[in-house]
Amino acid sequence: MPELRVGERQWLVAAGSNLLDALNQNGVAVPYSCRAGSCHACLVQCVQGLPADSRPDALSAEQRDQGWRLACQCQVIEDLQVHTFDPVTDGRPATVEALDWLGDSVLRLRLIPQRPLRYSAGQHLVLWAGHVARPYSLASLPEEDRFLEFHLDCRQPGEFSDAARRLQIGDPIRLGELRGGALHYDPDWHDRPLWLLAAGTGLGPLFGVLREALRHDHRGAIRVIHLAHDADGHYLAKPLEALAAQRQNLSVERWTAAELPGALAQLRLVSRQTLALVCGSTASVDAFAKRLFLAGLPRNQLLADVFLSRG
Repeated sequence: MPELRVGERQWLVAAGSNLLDALNQNGVAVPYSCRAGSCHACLVQCVQGLPADSRPDALSAEQRDQGWRLACQCQVIEDLQVHTFDPVTDGRPATVEALDWLGDSVLRLRLIPQRPLRYSAGQHLVLWAGHVARPYSLASLPEEDRFLEFHLDCRQPGEFSDAARRLQIGDPIRLGELRGGALHYDPDWHDRPLWLLAAGTGLGPLFGVLREALRHDHRGAIRVIHLAHDADGHYLAKPLEALAAQRQNLSVERWTAAELPGALAQLRLVSRQTLALVCGSTASVDAFAKRLFLAGLPRNQLLADVFLSRG
């Protein structure tokens, strides 16, 4: 049986054991969210030995050369010593600048990093509140905003959302790895119809993408659709309406869960050149994608990010 070591601790594990489970089940708390190799919350650094890795493409060559691996995607096959990600020493420091409630359940968190962070609209970042970590999509723009903005869905209790509720202005917070995600804006899309379909706080990153498109003076028609549980869930209604009032090529639609089946049935493509960016829960992304494909949208013209519920 291989031996697993973390700091001064060591124990035997069954060959082929999932590394994330082997750590968490033996008292070494490693955060995770998606268990699919996307969120990167479960980064660990291999000091001696290497695990079998089912997602070698998930990290950069530089990260892999330094021994970093995603614990959820690794199996222990030999003696292994790992260093778990320590937000104090491995994370980048930031400070809470603002905390605002956008409606009853969405907490807008704005952070000021100690050093400027290079990122693009649609990317996501792992946030650490104490020793609880979760990946969240950025709703801000580096060219326009001096802060990093995140929209946290706090409808349900969860370790990170509960910790976020207790944050105060000036509190320190740590930033983990920045990830690309599927959502972005390409200036080459300048004249093509652009549809942005979001459910819940999936609107956050698409709001950033929208602002990026407008910053590039996108000429094609832009259609924003926001799906919320009920009418009170359209937490960015006023900012979106203000943008639509300034841009003739921008339209905004607000759907509720009860209206979804009928609204989807009426969804029609105006142009086969349409590009669709979709973000939200697995069920909502699947529902949007299925209808778009039935309407004739080519699969390579849909970009989607799925939010997994683990607060």
